[in-house]
Amino acid sequence: MISRRGFLGLVGALAATAVLGCSGKTVQQNATVTAHASLPKLPWPYKTLDPDHVADIAYESYMHHHCMYGVFNAVVTALGEEVGYPYTVFPTQIAIYGKGGVVGWATLCGALNGAAMATYLVLPEKQADQVINELYAWYQYEPLPNYVPKKPVKADLNPFPKSVANSPLCHVSVTNWCKKTGYKAFSAERAERCGRLTADVAKKLVELLNAVHEGSFTPKYSLDSRTQSCRGCHCKGSTLEDTRGKMACWTCHTKEGAIRIEDLKNHPKV
Repeated sequence: MISRRGFLGLVGALAATAVLGCSGKTVQQNATVTAHASLPKLPWPYKTLDPDHVADIAYESYMHHHCMYGVFNAVVTALGEEVGYPYTVFPTQIAIYGKGGVVGWATLCGALNGAAMATYLVLPEKQADQVINELYAWYQYEPLPNYVPKKPVKADLNPFPKSVANSPLCHVSVTNWCKKTGYKAFSAERAERCGRLTADVAKKLVELLNAVHEGSFTPKYSLDSRTQSCRGCHCKGSTLEDTRGKMACWTCHTKEGAIRIEDLKNHPKV
């Protein structure tokens, strides 16, 4: 069985020899790391980043390897530019698995998945959790996308249509946008939407991380009133205690938030 130190050394060795995509470019990583070296203990150093620059990298990275890679690669690449090692040898392509809510399973939005992983690289657990809470709550209720690329890749719509996800789930986020706009889930317009949303998430994350780094971060996250009401009977210490989570419950569990097959009289499968 490989030890933790041995595993970190192996990762360092692999990263040193790998050719990884950074903001759409192929970059040969620093080859000075050996199999006997280990990566520094987390959290790694952080320097204030330009949110707009990171958003641009995220958008371009999405167009190469989708949402999770888009955010994660953007943050790591930007920190590599500002800090250098160990960010310059980290294999960001590991984040490709998060595409489409984890290889198309439409679970957690890949942009949020990549953001959470990047946050744990640079912050201790308690602070990282606070930042992730802020980011996920913002994502649920912010009309997105806001980012406007210098040169649209998939579709050039002006103005670009927005929607409110009401959930951190890929499935819900995409479906709500498709319902509002009329575009299909596998259309170029939806791909463009997710690319821009990826840039938005990367930018918001960097704004939060910068605030932590500069000492101005104040946690504001709180559960919405309807979710608090549900948790009163269903979460920890309650009468039923049969679930856990922070997502807006009403998104999937009320007629207001979800379309139920049983309620559609003309659905061919009912």
